[in-house]
Amino acid sequence: HMSQALVTKNLDFDEGLGQDGRSALDIFVTNNKGVGVTYDDLIMMPGHINFGVHEVALDTKISRNISLRLPLVSSPMDTVTEHKMAISMALHGAIGVIHYNMTVEEQCHEVALVKKFKNGFILNPVCLSPTDTLEKVDEIKAEYNFAGIPITENGKVGSKLLGMVSNRDIDFIENRKTLLKDVMVSKLITAREGISLAEANEILKANKLGKLPIVNVKGELVSLISRRDLVKNRDFPNASKDNNKQLLVGAAIGTRPNDRERAAALVAAGVNLLVIDSSQGDSMFQIEILRYLKSNFPRVDVIGGNVVTMRQAKNLILAGADGLKIGMGSGSICTTQEICAVGRAQASAVYNTARLAKKYGVPVIADGGIASSGHIIKALSVGASAVMCGSLFAGTEEAPGQYFFQDGVRLKKYRGMGSIEAQGQGSAKRYFGTNAAVKVAQGVSGAVVDKGSLNKYIPYLQQGIMHGFQDLGVKSVKELHEALYQGELRYEMRTPAAQREGSCGHAKIKRVDMEQVHEGIEKNTKMDWDALFQKHCQKKACAIQWCLSRNNYQEKRCQAQLNAYKECCKQVKEEYS
Repeated sequence: HMSQALVTKNLDFDEGLGQDGRSALDIFVTNNKGVGVTYDDLIMMPGHINFGVHEVALDTKISRNISLRLPLVSSPMDTVTEHKMAISMALHGAIGVIHYNMTVEEQCHEVALVKKFKNGFILNPVCLSPTDTLEKVDEIKAEYNFAGIPITENGKVGSKLLGMVSNRDIDFIENRKTLLKDVMVSKLITAREGISLAEANEILKANKLGKLPIVNVKGELVSLISRRDLVKNRDFPNASKDNNKQLLVGAAIGTRPNDRERAAALVAAGVNLLVIDSSQGDSMFQIEILRYLKSNFPRVDVIGGNVVTMRQAKNLILAGADGLKIGMGSGSICTTQEICAVGRAQASAVYNTARLAKKYGVPVIADGGIASSGHIIKALSVGASAVMCGSLFAGTEEAPGQYFFQDGVRLKKYRGMGSIEAQGQGSAKRYFGTNAAVKVAQGVSGAVVDKGSLNKYIPYLQQGIMHGFQDLGVKSVKELHEALYQGELRYEMRTPAAQREGSCGHAKIKRVDMEQVHEGIEKNTKMDWDALFQKHCQKKACAIQWCLSRNNYQEKRCQAQLNAYKECCKQVKEEYS
């Protein structure tokens, strides 16, 4: 037996016992029997590992001409992608698509902020004018957690810089109606526009500054450098950049006639990728705008969608689409399948459209239904070249919107673009509903748990994907797709019991009812405080760990919330002792 060669490929295994698992072609086509399959229905058979995880490369194409180092795209939703998200995605080797639930000018401004971004430079710092009061500084401090604010003539960037205010200038002034011109520091150390990040860093260090304003020849504020940001910033060797060394960015548009002007303005602002955003992409409206965009802006790649069938996909490819977005009703807050009874299970949709698009050299993006790195691996393994995620990135620091607390858990708002709330703000265009007398919701609003910064979250997802590829015995997306179409990748369908076995057992969490504690005290019952913490606080602790269980890189944050809760129990104990 020792002299026999190792079997490193699934298809080379031949003991007369048949093969482990089934091929994708067998599951999705040959023996499909009209069944819609999604990610959780599938599990993949392991391959043979003969390389280290560091050898896995995740380079991919999301359209005919745009390549990324990481197969991730952030969704064009108003609770997911504006300039902060797009910048961070691009720095990590992915790309963000800016939503269009705003005016053309606002969307172009968001694109411009990404294109002008230089690592370490804050291009749109919060500014105030000399006639603003200390109350305004207090508001900014409460919202953004900093108080080193430049004071310009009109309170905006691009205006003449007059001074700065920081905590130490204003902390002990009792009258918060005091004008900033009376307390600001006007003798400033500044740097001239064009300075490199390294030179600016030296000035910060030499002068022990917290902030360094960058001004032009006329003394107008151009940008700001913050010591705190420099400490946080690191090099991003895999950043997605164009030929001008600017970050790549995408923007979404609709299919209405005035979206042609929007597209022209976005192209002028420097956008690299236009994404036509529609819940059902195979429409004359989309085909017409696709033809228009490809004839007028041939150098800008256009992604069409959303589609879920081969027939739909072919129409958009014939109209000139450089890439396709796949998914209908599979997103966590999308209810198109439920409300309109139209859509397709996501794995079936991706596999079938991808094998058709492959014939024409067009990559597909799996859009929706991604809740973990495992789902990303499954989407890529059934033919997607990248995945588009909404809920996965909502709740990060870079997503638009404010955090809020509920039951001791830090949350951020997240809503579907088909929700009534978002349609009211403009996204009804996506669902062909602008002039509808009654708007029908094809999405819902909700909240997602705080995930911290993308700087920690994306490397965590990336590592998960790389380990998955290693377990499958493939080193790249290209190798994965070759294995898929050769039948080398093997799958099994999971029963509901197998799915339960494969997922972590979610403990049912009961809310802590402090009223029981108060009742016990009022009845003069002797309280065993250690037992109380065991019974109540540990349930809360369990809830906190459960909510953040998917983000184990965030143990410190979990621990902080846990400690805060223990402190709360301690205070209740002291109050009633």
